[in-house]
Amino acid sequence: MKKLNTHNAVILDTETTGLDRFAEVVEVSLICAESGKVLFNSLVDPVKPIPSDASAIHGITSLDVAGRPTFSEIKSTLESLLSDCDALLIYNESFDLRLLFQSFRYSGASSESVEAFRSFLQTIGRKTHCVMHWYAEFYGELNEHDDYKWQSLSNACLQQSINVSDLTAHRATADCEMTRRLIDAVNLKLESSEA
Repeated sequence: MKKLNTHNAVILDTETTGLDRFAEVVEVSLICAESGKVLFNSLVDPVKPIPSDASAIHGITSLDVAGRPTFSEIKSTLESLLSDCDALLIYNESFDLRLLFQSFRYSGASSESVEAFRSFLQTIGRKTHCVMHWYAEFYGELNEHDDYKWQSLSNACLQQSINVSDLTAHRATADCEMTRRLIDAVNLKLESSEA
């Protein structure tokens, strides 16, 4: 199993209105995978109100995002930052990339703009690594289908004895930092097993 390269890599995380095909992003963060420096963080005002069950998880309410930028207003900044990195690291890659796309699709953008963003995300996907799948393989627990069982980010940090007491889970920047610490811890173990 290979270490994840964090050189010129960015970690991305989102918080959302839900999990389904109508869900939208309400917060997005990008941090440097090496240093943990926050490159971008913003609450995002979605088209639809934030359901109370989603707010109960991340603590973000419709009142919190009122007057904040819409996804259309932050899209070009995200595109620029994601284009400049060599690798994009996401805990649950398919979910976050899908939610970025859905958020723009529901923003009222033209069908041409939506298709251009879909192409952009597909291109970005080629340099994206799903940290959740990578960690599942490292941890090695199998599910009933003999596939590696996915672990929640909080569980993964607990399993690796990573101190995250200074972070609030289910907020985008904190989850990015939890992912960074998890990558560092696992990379160190992989390095020592090679020696």
